[in-house]
Amino acid sequence: MGKIIKEYIFITIGLALVAAGFYFFLVPNDLAVGGVSGLAIIINWYMPGLTIGAIMLVLNVILFIIGFIFIGSSFGVKTIYSSIGLSAMIWLLEKLYPMSGTITNDLFLELIFGILIGAVGLGMVFNQNASTGGTDIIAKILNRYFHLDIGKALLVADFFVTVLAVIAFGPKVGMYAMLGVIINGFTIDAVIAGMNICKKVEVVSSKGEDIKRFIIEELDRGATLYTAKGAYTNDEKEIITTVLGKKQFIRLRNYIKDIDKKAFIITYNVHETLGEGFKDISE
Repeated sequence: MGKIIKEYIFITIGLALVAAGFYFFLVPNDLAVGGVSGLAIIINWYMPGLTIGAIMLVLNVILFIIGFIFIGSSFGVKTIYSSIGLSAMIWLLEKLYPMSGTITNDLFLELIFGILIGAVGLGMVFNQNASTGGTDIIAKILNRYFHLDIGKALLVADFFVTVLAVIAFGPKVGMYAMLGVIINGFTIDAVIAGMNICKKVEVVSSKGEDIKRFIIEELDRGATLYTAKGAYTNDEKEIITTVLGKKQFIRLRNYIKDIDKKAFIITYNVHETLGEGFKDISE
């Protein structure tokens, strides 16, 4: 239960970032940077009587069906929450903070801020196996069945929307929108990779038994043991290998520093860890 609550908290924070980046920076500049949100900007241009939030909600219905069929009910439930939540946040922003113009009158600056803020939010949402709906669903399907990075899959799915943006708003704004789609895709991949980074740790120490006990009992992690021979001394030594979260690694490092200042530690950044104690391999 606690895990589910945590997932929805992260999703909600991510949605708030997406809504803020989209509404305050992209919408005033007609930057339709792909997705249902971009398509909603284009439709709103031709039909200003319809709010962007309402348009997004309607457009997502068809893609929900596709998501349920190809990705499953768990993803679908989270996506429904995310899509309705994002549409509602944008609708509230439209009511509470109506935008009469751009913030800085600098198209490129607002594109960068809008994309970066939104991409961080989307990365958080994707990392919880959810989506804000729209072409995000298509990107997730491409990721699952064709093993294409989510950001790059989103780039493919959003290309069509940017073509429509060129037709609606002209080549300059359309080209900025295409640039935004490209930046968005790479930023999302970087955010997801950063959120999933763990530490693979290899330790050689005279206090091996204490360190193993600390890893298992205090950090609640497993460890693998290897026997190696030193090239200089020819002595056989035990190497303790484990994979830890960033906070757990700091605790282990401080513990080793306290009990064995001569210990030898090697660390690696691991961008994704699947299996028991980490992310479910089936997700």
